[in-house]
Amino acid sequence: MNTTAYIATDRPARYLKQLVSHVGRKIPVEEADGGATFRLSDTAVGAAVVDGDGLRCTATAADAETLARVQHVVGGHLIRFMGRDEPVAWTDASQAS
Repeated sequence: MNTTAYIATDRPARYLKQLVSHVGRKIPVEEADGGATFRLSDTAVGAAVVDGDGLRCTATAADAETLARVQHVVGGHLIRFMGRDEPVAWTDASQAS
């Protein structure tokens, strides 16, 4: 299962750095080319990349429960850091255009 989301913000690099710092204390994080990959397990991976005025995020997992966890680690933390209340709108990557 693979989902994507775009989170608009005027400070994408700042929030990515904050996410890397926070999540990196708990799980392996790889940084490269204005983005980061968050490896919860071999089959549960999230990523966020600075893309214009926001962050392009992905969440991949083998099942729905684990996918929700990956989405929370990436999107949920970003929204909290930004001081927002609305949930991230994740889209099934197989249906994205």
